[in-house]
Amino acid sequence: MTATASAGLAGGTHVSPAEPRPGPDSLVPHHAPPAQRPSRGRPYATGLVTLWLSVVVLLPLAALAVTSTEDGWGGFWSALTAPSALAALRVTVLVSAVVALLNAVMGTLIAWVLVRDDFPGKGLVNVLIDLPFALPTIVASIVLLSLYGPDSPIHVHFNATRYGLVVALAFVTLPFVVRSVQPVLIEADKEVEEAAASLGAGGVTIFRRVILPTLAPAMISGTGLAFARAIGEFGSVVLIGGNIPRHTQVASQYIQQQIEIDQPVNAAVISVALLVIAFATLFLLRIASSRSLRRETAS
Repeated sequence: MTATASAGLAGGTHVSPAEPRPGPDSLVPHHAPPAQRPSRGRPYATGLVTLWLSVVVLLPLAALAVTSTEDGWGGFWSALTAPSALAALRVTVLVSAVVALLNAVMGTLIAWVLVRDDFPGKGLVNVLIDLPFALPTIVASIVLLSLYGPDSPIHVHFNATRYGLVVALAFVTLPFVVRSVQPVLIEADKEVEEAAASLGAGGVTIFRRVILPTLAPAMISGTGLAFARAIGEFGSVVLIGGNIPRHTQVASQYIQQQIEIDQPVNAAVISVALLVIAFATLFLLRIASSRSLRRETAS
């Protein structure tokens, strides 16, 4: 027993030999990291964003809703259920759904080729995919009319037919699916596919069991965006569609017709109907995306 321990016992105090002595570092006060303070400019930024969205989005939508009910709810329902209005909405939804499903297949295939294959002119194809985003849609309608119109150089006549509507809407909505699927394919783990192939799985099985579940959320998102874009399209169908009532007249052309004959309330009613369809589509996409994210997190 050391002298220090003996002195401690003699004095009636307990000194633990295992107790560490305070070092020089312990004399320096340790401060907890300061709490993160909200930026002083954040409320102003939030207010600016709210003001901008109100001016650009909320106020026009509110004005549209008020205009659509100027004749009361009875007038709203009569304008919505008019045979010509229902026919325009039916053509719009039907053609847009066909275009969305077509682009779901072809857009995914194009994205696959752009990611997995190398070929001359690949960069040019990537640029062409984004062309409908930058090209005025009326220009697309002129081009399609010159190619598939009455004087078609390839003798394919889609003018004033629903096939013409499909081609025009497919042109302007294709990038939504391609650009939704392409990043997912780039980040996909090829080792899983190789492992499935090494276990004897065929190409169809690998695609159905490994690749498709990974691509499905992106495909659904791109297809939904393409549908929402197609139901409100006007420029690309204005020439090649022919605007034939109850046959090729889409809702946007019906709205223009109602404005030209001085029926703004009827035009507002159909605009609200298109708005509700688009909002419901985006809402369902939001739900599907949230469920997919929760499923991936749980797995």
